[in-house]
Amino acid sequence: MNFDFSDDQKMLADQVQRYLQERCPTSRVREVLEQPPRFAQEIWQGLAELGLLGTAVPESYGGTGAGYAELCLVAQQIGRHIAPVPFGSTVYLLTEALLQFGSEEQKQQWLPKICSGEIKGALATTEQLEQLTQDQVQASVTEGQLSGEKLMVADGSIADVYLVLAKENNQLGLYLVPAGAAVQVRGVDSVDLSRDVAHVVFDNAPAQRLHEQGWQGLQQLYQRAAVLFAFEQLGGAQRALEMAVDYAKERFAFGRAIGSFQAIKHMLADMFVAMKLAESNCYYAAWALDNNAPELPLAAATARVGATEAFQLCARDNIQVHGGMGFTWEFDCHLYYRRSNFLALEIGGLSEWEDRLARSLPLQNIA
Repeated sequence: MNFDFSDDQKMLADQVQRYLQERCPTSRVREVLEQPPRFAQEIWQGLAELGLLGTAVPESYGGTGAGYAELCLVAQQIGRHIAPVPFGSTVYLLTEALLQFGSEEQKQQWLPKICSGEIKGALATTEQLEQLTQDQVQASVTEGQLSGEKLMVADGSIADVYLVLAKENNQLGLYLVPAGAAVQVRGVDSVDLSRDVAHVVFDNAPAQRLHEQGWQGLQQLYQRAAVLFAFEQLGGAQRALEMAVDYAKERFAFGRAIGSFQAIKHMLADMFVAMKLAESNCYYAAWALDNNAPELPLAAATARVGATEAFQLCARDNIQVHGGMGFTWEFDCHLYYRRSNFLALEIGGLSEWEDRLARSLPLQNIA
């Protein structure tokens, strides 16, 4: 079975790469990191004009209808350039929730605005600083109005609509809540200051329920989004490895390139192996997502675990290869290290996805 991408799909990836290379250099990422808002509006609008926000959205809702394989490649380039935009919150989570669980009316109302770049989204689930469980959720909905507090909401300060996990009649559900006077937002600093994070308070905010099965629906949403987040992490890992290799060739010590020393060689080899393993798992997951295959739960968890480990390893060891210079503000190593830690915690941390992977493994009868 061939899990590689077609020539047309690779051409799309090249186009996205060229756009982000021109419009999203690390100097632009630094501007966002050093001065709020934690968002690059012109890059976001450019992605919308290229049709990338609606890559997997059918044409009838304003998208391009390309598919999930193409969206995976777009996500990879977003990660490679650590773009300071709410792509994951809006495209992997809000858009996917609408496609999977939204009514026809809700799709017609929200998806065209997302594809045009008019709407940015945020997923609001966490109420305690620990792994999310059903019992933790106290946010509630009464007669179409939602009240409650959500912590560490990625892109919460810049969102135009929130996807909120809340209870109604003691039943969990996902609700669409537009930003407005009934939603109070306070920005929070995170490890990656090029990405927005907020504490959000809802006070009788108007809410529309999606037609899904509560907790089970959220887990299904996470499963699909995990593949896309994994590709974003893969792109970051690839770029961090390239930075380390380039520096190892250029930096000389004792009359020779530091890349010729055994310790550096071993470090780069470990980074390469982790990245290639993650790449293989991501390609398989892209096939499973694009085909809605029965193997998707296992493929998504495998890709998420592998990509998280690869990005964190490559981002960390990239600093080590750069030595004392790698720890300074002037070098870009810390930008990738920050993003690797930020992405590692979105939609659940590494241990949670390792548990998912273990639960997804087929049971074998041992004679």
